[in-house]
Amino acid sequence: MATALPWLIFAATLLLLASIKSSTASRMAKPRCQETCGNLTIPYPFGIGQGCFYSEGFDVSCENNRVFMHNSSSQMEIYNISLAGGQTRVSTLIASKCFYSNSNNTDGWVSSNTADFFKISTKANKLTAVGCNTLAFLGGYNEHSVGAGCFSMCADKQSVDHSGQCSGMGCCQTSIAPNLSSSNISFDDRFDNSEVRGFNPCSYAFVAEQDWFRFEASYLEDNKFTEKFNNGVPTVLDWVAGHENCDEADNNMSSYACISKNSHCIMSPNATGYLCTCSDGFAGNPYLEGGCQDINECSFPDQYPCLGICSNAIGDYSCSCNSGTTSIDPKRETCKPIAASERARLTKIFIGISACAVLLLICIFALLVECQKRRLVKEKQIFFQQNGGLLLYEQIRSKQVDTVRIFTREELKNATNNFDSSRELGRGGHGTVYKGIFKDGRVVAIKCSKVMNMVQKDEFAQEMVILSQINHRNVVKLLGCCLEVEVPMLVYECIPNGTLFELMHGKNRRFPVSLDTRLRIAQESAEALAYLHSSASPPIVHGDVKSPNILLGDNYTAKVTDFGASRMLPTDEIQFMTMVQGTIGYLDPEYLQERQLTESLMALDLESGR
Repeated sequence: MATALPWLIFAATLLLLASIKSSTASRMAKPRCQETCGNLTIPYPFGIGQGCFYSEGFDVSCENNRVFMHNSSSQMEIYNISLAGGQTRVSTLIASKCFYSNSNNTDGWVSSNTADFFKISTKANKLTAVGCNTLAFLGGYNEHSVGAGCFSMCADKQSVDHSGQCSGMGCCQTSIAPNLSSSNISFDDRFDNSEVRGFNPCSYAFVAEQDWFRFEASYLEDNKFTEKFNNGVPTVLDWVAGHENCDEADNNMSSYACISKNSHCIMSPNATGYLCTCSDGFAGNPYLEGGCQDINECSFPDQYPCLGICSNAIGDYSCSCNSGTTSIDPKRETCKPIAASERARLTKIFIGISACAVLLLICIFALLVECQKRRLVKEKQIFFQQNGGLLLYEQIRSKQVDTVRIFTREELKNATNNFDSSRELGRGGHGTVYKGIFKDGRVVAIKCSKVMNMVQKDEFAQEMVILSQINHRNVVKLLGCCLEVEVPMLVYECIPNGTLFELMHGKNRRFPVSLDTRLRIAQESAEALAYLHSSASPPIVHGDVKSPNILLGDNYTAKVTDFGASRMLPTDEIQFMTMVQGTIGYLDPEYLQERQLTESLMALDLESGR
C-alpha cells in the first residue's frame, strides 16, 4: 500500500495539470466571472457583473437562463455572440398599428438605442412591413438623420402574394442605412385602408435578419402575427472593440483591446472600427491575456491535410514521411518508397531530357530572333546608304540643311499605327499617303512611293537638300524623310481640309465655291509655281499641276504639293518617259514632242468651276 501511494499522488497531479490546461485553453470569460448563462457562452469583452466586461455596452445580465443587454432602450435578449465576425444576434420589438370596428384603435411605434460600439447591421438586416396599404418608416441617426421606407399594398385577399416572398403585395422589405446606433419605426396614416380592415385590421413593421422571415397570408388576420412573434424578432447588431483604425489603436496600449500574445488587430468588415483575432495557428479569445492558444492542427485533418506523419508545433504543424519513403510535399502528395520502381527513374530521366530540350529550343529561338534583328539592322544600313543617307546626313551636319529631319522606319510605323488603312489620306498609281501622329501630337502626311529606279535613288539625297530649302506659304512644307526602306518615304506637313478636286468635284460637296475663292486659289497656286520656277535654286519645274495636287488649308488657302516629281527633265525621250509623272489631260501635250512646258488646264478648271 505504501509502495502504491507515490504513484497515486503522481497520477492525481497529472490529472490536475490536464484539468488546468484544458480550463485555460477553453476559457472565454475573465477569471472569476460567469462564463455561461443557460446554453449561451458569454465571451469577453461581454460579461456579467462589475469588472467582467470590457466597456459600457458590453455588460449583460442573466435572468432565468436568458441573456439580456443592459445598455439599450428596450430589453434585448441575446441569442448569439460571435467574436470572429463582430456580431451579436438579439431580439427586437415589433411596431404595430390596428383599426377595430369598436374604435378601440392602437398606434404602436418602436424605438431602440444601443451603446456606442453597437450598430444595426445594414448587411444582415432588412426593414420589413406586413399589411395591406401599409407604409412603414425606419428613422435613425448615424451622424446624420437618415431613413428608409417600405410600402405594401393589396386591395383584397386575392391580391395578396402567397409565394412566401415579400414582393410588395401584403409584405415588403427594403435595405436600411449603415451605422445606425438608434432607430425608431413608425407608420404613415395618410393611406386609406378602410376597405381591407375586414380581413387585415393590423399593420406590422420590424427590423429583422434578412433571411429569417417568410411571409404567410394568414399573418394579415387579427392576432395571427402577434401570437407567433410575441417575443420579438431576431436582429443582428455589428459591434467593434474601438472606433480607431488598427494603427491608431495599436499606439494607444491603455485602451487597446487585443491583449492576447498571439493576436492582432483587423478592421471590421461590417462597421467602422476594429476587432481582434487570433494569429494563424492559434484559436481562442484574443481579448483575454493568454486567450489565443495553439491549435493542434493534426486533430483537424480536413482543414490541415497531411498524407504522412503529422507533428504539431507552436502556431504551425509539420508533415513528414516515414523512414524509407519520400514525397515532394507530404501535405499534398502521398509518400512513396525511395526506390519505388524503374518507372519512377525513367520518369525523372524523361523530365530531365524534356527540360533540356525545352531549354535548347528557347536558346535556338533567341538566337534566331537575334539574327533576325541583326539582319534587319544591316538591311536598314544598306537602304540608308543606297538612298543617299550619308550625303544627306553630312549636309545636315554642315548646316546646309537645317529644316529637314531623317526619321526612322519605327517612328513612322508607330505614327501611322503600322500603316493602318484607316490612316490613309489618299492612294494613287505612284503610292499611298498616310496620316501620321507623333507622340508629341504633331500631325504629318507620310508619302510611301511604290517604286524608284537607281537613277532616282542616286539623285534622291541631292533632291532632299534642294526641296528642304523650299519655304513658301502656298507650298506644302517638306519636313523630312525615311531612308531605312527600299523606297524612301517622305514626311510633309499635313493639310487636313482635302484637295481642290474634292472641293469642286467630290461626292460630298457641301456648297458651291464662289468665283472669288476659285480665283484666289488660282492666284495662290500661280504664286507657288512662280516661286518654284523662279526663286528656288535650282528652279523646280512642276510637271503635274492638277486639282488633286493642290491641297486646301484654312480659309481655302492653296497648298501646292507633288512639286518634286519632274524637277530635272532630260532631253532624251527614254529618260523623259521614266521620270516625268504627269497626268494625261493636265500635262501639256506639246511637251511630249518639244520638251517645252506650256500653261496648264488648271486655270480653265478654276474659272469654269467644273
